[in-house]
Amino acid sequence: MSETSAAYDALERRDPATRERAQLAALPAMVAHAQACAPALAAILRGVDAASITSRAALARLPVTRKSALLELQQASRSRADTAREPFGGFSAIGWSALVAAPRGARRVFQSPGPIYEPEGQAPDYWRIARALFAAGFRAGDLIHNSFSYHLTPGAFMMETGAHAIGCTVFAGGVGNTELQLQAMGDLQPQGYTGTPSFLKILLDKAAELGITMPWLRKALVSGEACPPSLRDWLRERGVEAYQCYATADVGLIAYETAAREGLVVDEGVIVEIVRPGTDDPVPEPAPGQAPEVGEVVVTSLNPDYPLIRFGTGDLSAVLPGPCPSGRTNTRIRGWMGRADQTAKVRGMFVHPGQVAEIVRRHAEIARARLVIAGEMANDRMTLKVELGGAEREGLAGRVAETIRDVTKLRGEVEICAGGSLPNDGKIIDDTRQLA
Repeated sequence: MSETSAAYDALERRDPATRERAQLAALPAMVAHAQACAPALAAILRGVDAASITSRAALARLPVTRKSALLELQQASRSRADTAREPFGGFSAIGWSALVAAPRGARRVFQSPGPIYEPEGQAPDYWRIARALFAAGFRAGDLIHNSFSYHLTPGAFMMETGAHAIGCTVFAGGVGNTELQLQAMGDLQPQGYTGTPSFLKILLDKAAELGITMPWLRKALVSGEACPPSLRDWLRERGVEAYQCYATADVGLIAYETAAREGLVVDEGVIVEIVRPGTDDPVPEPAPGQAPEVGEVVVTSLNPDYPLIRFGTGDLSAVLPGPCPSGRTNTRIRGWMGRADQTAKVRGMFVHPGQVAEIVRRHAEIARARLVIAGEMANDRMTLKVELGGAEREGLAGRVAETIRDVTKLRGEVEICAGGSLPNDGKIIDDTRQLA
């Protein structure tokens, strides 16, 4: 068995039905804990019977909390002058002594763009990155050159705590200072790298320019941006096998790449749903022979310190059918496929995916829809392309056009399309205008 095909623990190779039962069995207690210890979630989940959340169908009936809403609630809470002021917006169950609602202490606090503030709890490998590092071939005793930022954001600490959980040593390289980092790499000879793939390319390009070879650098776990196959192959040609992981500061590791190079395997500490953009509804099961539908990645974190329930990441992906050839049995996703928030401005009015979803909701005949915006700014036009679930009914296009005007306050055309003709790329609004 190769290093990258070995399992980090027995959880990775569980029977899928066993995993599903275990995660669903943990849901009621997690929902109840969120209601009791995270005031914002208590408000969002008001009236929910936690004991009843024992299935994916029950979970899907809970509202999705998107990152934009989390930011708004944090900003509103921080602006308060009374004792209810709380920098995490009521989502965290941990904090420090001044936060009455947080009896347990956080180890660190980080700031992501927005700004959004995230806590780090006391648990070892709090963000669960060790699993992704192990799948990328990192082992106890390795020295890792960590080039994520140690300033404000948690990226560096996410990798470092995962590395420590495996038993690796970490050099805190951080970002920038390319020549100093290369000097450290030459002196210390690390076996692996963690950071963005683009900065790894910068380091290797600079090393080549300076005539430095680094034959000891053999593996990398990269994140924070896309690593297309062309860049992965470029790194491999220089002796570095790079693997990707998909993680956020809010929920930690979501999914990670394996030696199979076939999508990303979902982490054991989260429940992932794919929902239609603009809605809270999971995409339907595909018909035989059809590809799974692209949608927004929604994550429920089984982390009692920051118990996010149905957290909308804003990222697009899709489920890959079948198990991973590496032997890991959890669900696979295709990786990052774009952003779900496709809000566009048309003739001075914002149009967003939720409005398209509302139009579809009002017409049961519509199976799928895609709003195409074309033309030039100030002279643009909207066309709602729809696939029908059955035969076209007389006058449907006119009725849908009226609904478009009612919902968006803008005029739009309606085009009836053949079933299966709309692209499966997660786009609900396709803005084709040339804005330059």
